[in-house]
This record gives sequence, structure tokens and C-alpha cells, in this order.
Amino acid sequence: MTTLTAKPSQTLPLTHLALALAVVAVWGSNFAVIKVALAHLPPLLFASLRFFFVAFPAVFFIKKPNVVWSRLATYGILIGLGQFGILYIAMNGQIAPGLASLLMQTQVFFTIGLSMVISGERVKPYQVIALLIAAAGIGVIIAHADAKTVTPLGLVLTFIASMSWAGGNITARRDPGADMLGYVCWASLFSIPPLVILSLTLEGLPAMVHAVQIADGATWSAVAWQSVGNSLFGYSVWGWLLARHPAASITPMALLVPVFGMLAANLVLGEAMPGWKLAAAGLVMLGLAVNVAWPTLRQGLTRA
Repeated sequence: MTTLTAKPSQTLPLTHLALALAVVAVWGSNFAVIKVALAHLPPLLFASLRFFFVAFPAVFFIKKPNVVWSRLATYGILIGLGQFGILYIAMNGQIAPGLASLLMQTQVFFTIGLSMVISGERVKPYQVIALLIAAAGIGVIIAHADAKTVTPLGLVLTFIASMSWAGGNITARRDPGADMLGYVCWASLFSIPPLVILSLTLEGLPAMVHAVQIADGATWSAVAWQSVGNSLFGYSVWGWLLARHPAASITPMALLVPVFGMLAANLVLGEAMPGWKLAAAGLVMLGLAVNVAWPTLRQGLTRA
């Protein structure tokens, strides 16, 4: 990814809009793809393979960003083990893919909370309102939890994964000028060892070998989708767009991730979409929208 010094453009060309939607579609459909891979691969082995192919061979061609090793290690462990390792465990029978795509977006609120604790940032009134709206949606999910949608363990694991994602966000924010593609590739070197060690310990070498032996084309395609599509394509294009346009023009599109996630889960996996699930999704996404859009909306009203 090339870092630009040009002033970001306020206008979003149609081709750039299509690229942003492509990234969001990849990130959203990612949850249905995870379920496909978990049919043959144990979750921690799956995560190990994902980050192995994110790091290799990319690190031989992409320059290490000008970031201290400790932050790359922190990011790699939080995202590799904390976010995706735990998310894969949760999605291995503890939470439906569509709901996982929705609840993972609570990382926005965990990021705000961690920023308050770590750097003393103060929560703003609109953020409290946004959190309360999203919490109402989560309450709907909890009220309808069952073995087919989300178990209590699945809920806890997904929130831990979301919190780990937030921790990764806080870590990456300490290097705002870093090339995120290189950041992700080099940080993945630190994701692999703990995932492999835990896979060997908890899943066992025989199960790991057997899983690789029986993995079919769909499974390896899912691994490639995770590594190349989700990480390399997604992060590089998203960073490329953010270098050319104001964050307010790009980041709200991430609100479409649960839309694509729930749609893909329904079309590919046949996940049911009853009214309560749609209502919960609407509340959570409304809370996220208030958090993302209110500052821009308020600025526009002030200028008017």
C-alpha cells in the first residue's frame, strides 16, 4: 500500500465506492466462510493457517513498517489469538455466523471504553446514547438465546473476541502513519506461535494432521478467503481509500458488514432470520450509526 501525502478528497468516485463496498462485502461474508472451514478444521488450527498465509510469503516482499517490535507483537497476539482464535472457537457450535458478524461490531464500544481507561478520554453524551441503543439490541439477543443461535458461552467468547479487536485498534492507533498492510503482515508473525502451541495442546497433533488430510477444496478456499481476501485485500484497499478520502466518507460503510454477514449466512448456510433477530440487528446497527454519524451530523447542523 502506498502512503500518500495529498489532501484527502471529499468526493467519492464510483470506482472508489465500489472498492469500499467490495471490502465490506468480503468482511461481511467472512463469517459464513469461517463456518465452511470449521466443518473440517479445528478452530485454532484454522486460525494458525489463516495467519501463516497472511505472513508468508508477504513478509519477503512487503517492507516492515517503522513500528517497534513490541507493538507488532501486541497487535499480532490480540488480533490473531484474541480476536480470531477465540471467534473461531465461538463459531464452532456456540454462535450462529450472522449473529457473530453483528456482535463483533461491539468492538466500537469496547474501543471507546479502553480509550477511556488507557488514555483518559472522556465519553461523550452521544456515545452513551449509542451504547444504550446497541445494548437494547444485545438484550434482545440474550432474551432469545438458544443452542441454535447463541449459547451463553458463545456470547461471552464473542465479546472477548470483540474486546481483543478493540485492543488491537488501540495498539494500531499508536502508529497512525504506519502502512496497515505491512503492519498486518508483520504482526501476523506473532499470531502464529501462540495459535500453533494452543492447537497442539488443546486440539492435538493427530487431529491437526487428520484435518489437513481431509480438508477439501472448499476448506482451502475458505482459508485463502480469510488470508488473502479478508486480511491482505481488505486492509490494503481500506487503507488506500482512507489515504484518499476523509474518514467520515469511508468508515460509516463498515456499518454494512453485519448486513452482508447476515445475508451471506442466510443465503449460503440457510441461517434463519426471524423478526427478533432483525430487530436486534436494527438496534445494534442504529447504535453504531449514532456513534459514527453524530459528530459529522452535528458539525453540519452547526454550520447551517
